[in-house]
Amino acid sequence: MRACARLAVRDRDGRSVVTTLRAQAPLALVPRRGVAGAARPDAVVHLVGSASTPLAGDDVELDVAVGPGAHLVLIGVAAAVALPGAGRPSRTVLRCTVADGASLTYRPEPTVVTARADHETVLDVTLAPTASLHTRDVLVAGRTGERAGRYRGTVHVTEDGLPLLVQTQELGDPLLDSSPAHLAGHRVLGTEVLVDPGREPLAAASGPGWSLSPLALRGALATAVGHDVVTAANRLAEAVAAADRARRR
Repeated sequence: MRACARLAVRDRDGRSVVTTLRAQAPLALVPRRGVAGAARPDAVVHLVGSASTPLAGDDVELDVAVGPGAHLVLIGVAAAVALPGAGRPSRTVLRCTVADGASLTYRPEPTVVTARADHETVLDVTLAPTASLHTRDVLVAGRTGERAGRYRGTVHVTEDGLPLLVQTQELGDPLLDSSPAHLAGHRVLGTEVLVDPGREPLAAASGPGWSLSPLALRGALATAVGHDVVTAANRLAEAVAAADRARRR
């Protein structure tokens, strides 16, 4: 199944509003009302996928545009379970542009790569010099007691044509997954990209099961591993807290 979706957000009198909202099955985009009294009225949109996606052969693309001064929070509502099937690998592509003074927060639920699945994701973000980006990605290598299928995920973040982050993660190769330089035998890999305007690259830091790496121009990449989602999420939170401490210095 092939599906294309588009989402655009603009600033109107200090409020971020959705101006374009188009989606096709198996993906739905569901906007949520802003919280009354919130300090900054962001646009909040939920990503809703069908229970049988991504299935081998699915090809889903989502284009997101956040206009000057607008703020978008894009949230998943349920874990994505990559499933096997006849045909070519499944693929999910998210392309985003974030204008000056704008921000994008992208927090999908975990992706579980089941046995015999073959899934690819691409996150391609173009930032203006004063734009902000916070993204989180949690990958689970197979269901409990199950060996993971194949997964390849690429993150490409640029600013004014210059790369901030270009990274590809792979799961499903037993030798790679057991390597101390990759999963070190863990089942869950979590990453978070933190880019704020006017910030110098943060200093590197690390702790048990987590690390914080500065990006080329500004911001940082937090990485954590764990034997379960809760442990990996807690470690990822420690890495993000280290970034917050560094910003306050």
